[in-house]
This record gives sequence, C-alpha cells and structure tokens, in this order.
Amino acid sequence: MAKQKQRRRPISEINVVPYIDVMMVLLIVFMVAAPLLTQGVQVDLPKTNAKPMQMPEDEEVLIISIKADGSYYLNIGDKQEEPVTLERLGEQVGKIIRAQPQRPVMIKGDKQVIYGAVVTAMASLQESGVDNVGLITDPKEL
Repeated sequence: MAKQKQRRRPISEINVVPYIDVMMVLLIVFMVAAPLLTQGVQVDLPKTNAKPMQMPEDEEVLIISIKADGSYYLNIGDKQEEPVTLERLGEQVGKIIRAQPQRPVMIKGDKQVIYGAVVTAMASLQESGVDNVGLITDPKEL
C-alpha cells in the first residue's frame, strides 16, 4: 500500500492584531495633535446664520483677532499670543499683502468687542492695501 501524500489546507485567516495596534497609536497621535492644529487667539465669536465663504484650500488665511478688551492679534510668526498695536498691525499686513496680493484677510472679533475697534481695524487694513476683508462668525445653533 502506497502512502498518500496529504496536502495541508492553506490558512485563510488574517491576523488583525498588528493593525489594531497601529490604529490605536494613530488615534492617540491624532487626539494629541488635533488641539495643536487650531491656532490663534481664543475669542467668543458672535453667532449668525450667514452662509460660509468659499476659500481656496491651498491658500493660508491671514486672521486678525480682536479680543473683548480691544486688543489686536495677528496669526503670523511665533508671537501669535502677543497683542500688537494698530500701527504695527497695519505695517505687518501691508508687507504681507504686497508680497501676496491674493491672500485672504479675515477679522475674528469677540462678540463683546466695541464696534469701533473692528471699524478701526478695517480702516487700518484698507490703508495697508487690503481690498476685501471677511468677518469670521460661528453658526447659530438651531
């Protein structure tokens, strides 16, 4: 009697344990990194029903923040958390707009800020060569 060769059946299972480990590491990395992606000064934005503006995804937006006390902040450089004077704000924005005329400029004003502070900032931006300024708001809750 001849001995028959037994074929082993291939294992058709995929070991997913390493993938779960990688997924958990990525989840932790994104949870830690997500708050760091939000830059700028914390302001309490007014809520409106305005439609969102279409912004180019590859273009960086220049954001001027105005806190409730009327202090101005600019989202460029390594000193974003330090207030700037209105004159310095105009100078810096003017330099940026001369170098990148198509760069969008937005104002993010606290809902408690005095209206005059926003108008003064807009006038300073206009003197610096900014033609269009957008206002950032939060959507209203329904």
